[in-house]
Amino acid sequence: MIRIDAMWLAVEPIDMRAGADRLLARVVQVFGAAQAHHGYLFANSRGTRIKLLVHDGFGVWCAARRLNAGHFIWAPATLGGPASLELGRAQFDALVLGLPWQRLPELQRICRA
Repeated sequence: MIRIDAMWLAVEPIDMRAGADRLLARVVQVFGAAQAHHGYLFANSRGTRIKLLVHDGFGVWCAARRLNAGHFIWAPATLGGPASLELGRAQFDALVLGLPWQRLPELQRICRA
C-alpha cells in the first residue's frame, strides 16, 4: 500500500497525454517541490479522466482513472485563485467515484426543509 499523508487537487486542467515526468514538472512549478507521501490529482478539461501522481519517498507513482459515463466533479479554476486545493480522505474518495465531494459536510446531515 502506498502511504499518502496529504492530497492536492490541481485546479487547472492538464493534457492527459502527460506522463509522470511532465506531471512532476507541473507539481514542482506550482509547489516548488514534490513532497514525500503527498498525492497530486490532475484532470483533463472535460473532467472525464484524472491522473494521480504520488511521491513515495523513493520515486513517483502515476495512476489514471477514466469514467465511462459522466464526469468528475472538479473545482473551478478562477482568475487569481489558488492553483491547487488540499483534499481530505473522504473528499478524495468521493471525487474518484464522481460524487459531489465539495458538498460532503452538508450531506452529513438530513434535516427538514
